[in-house]
Amino acid sequence: MVNVSVVGATGYTGEELVAILSGHKLVKIGSLSAIVDRPMDISDIIPRLKKKINLICAKLSIEEIIDTSDLVFLALPHTVSMLYVPQLLKAGKKVIDLSADYRLPADSFKRWYGVEHSDKGNIGKAVYGLPELNRNEVKNCALVANPGCYPTGVILGLAPLIRDGLIEYEGIIVDAKSGITGAGRKASIGLLFGEVADNFKAYKIGVHQHTPEILLQLEKIAANKIDVLFVPHVVPTRRGILSTIYVEPKSGVTQKKLDAAYFEAYGQEPFVRYRGSKDMPELKDVIYTNYCDLAATMSNGKIVIVTAIDNLTKGAAGQAVQNMNIMCGFDEAEGLF
Repeated sequence: MVNVSVVGATGYTGEELVAILSGHKLVKIGSLSAIVDRPMDISDIIPRLKKKINLICAKLSIEEIIDTSDLVFLALPHTVSMLYVPQLLKAGKKVIDLSADYRLPADSFKRWYGVEHSDKGNIGKAVYGLPELNRNEVKNCALVANPGCYPTGVILGLAPLIRDGLIEYEGIIVDAKSGITGAGRKASIGLLFGEVADNFKAYKIGVHQHTPEILLQLEKIAANKIDVLFVPHVVPTRRGILSTIYVEPKSGVTQKKLDAAYFEAYGQEPFVRYRGSKDMPELKDVIYTNYCDLAATMSNGKIVIVTAIDNLTKGAAGQAVQNMNIMCGFDEAEGLF
């Protein structure tokens, strides 16, 4: 049994975390905190949790978290987690940070997030929490940098082909489409129903903050520079990310070699489902689950990879619980669907 706390429990990701953890047989939730006007029962804030969990959500108290928790989930806005991680690690707590604060080197973080990192010493101690790539490192660490939602689908789609030397490193195009919850729970004109419904748009082309995260992880696998054009879109649905990735195959690459690379990489993985070359993933197949579904096919001399995840589960809260299970020695799939 592990005692956990969720900081940022009222955001979309925090809500999903609380819902998953409330059904986890080996977890006891010690405290919930968020920016709230007054302490409230979490089920009054998130009605779908009524009769599932009866806990008060209050303003953040580091002292209470340290007293009641073995492991802490930080579901906070970018640039905020770094204020609390040092105190939690010093107190001997394990931390899973769902923001970007520990995903990038300090100089890259400043460039892409516009803030000087205040906890540079712990960046190098953080493990990038994509279990399919870093399971052994996650198992033995105290600080997990939970991956971003877009990078999860993109990296899982490309990693086996880069590892096996099947593709060229230049001219990779990622066309990714996300449901609106990917932007977080916040007041913004662009997120209003009247702006999103019956609409479809590209945004932050070339400047999206997940670009350096994708490049960093792919270049680690390749031990070489990678060229990726990442084009994110918003689609009028609540959750899910579908990414279509276009790459140049190296000479002699066949569909059989593609299939073999994916089966070798993911055949035993609990939450990645390779669907071959003809059965293309759809959002409806993965929403409310922790699965990444993917397919890859040869077309007109190119390789086309399609991946689908739920941005709130495999792209955030579900993956965070998957990482917790690994850190605590539980069955990796415990509490997840």
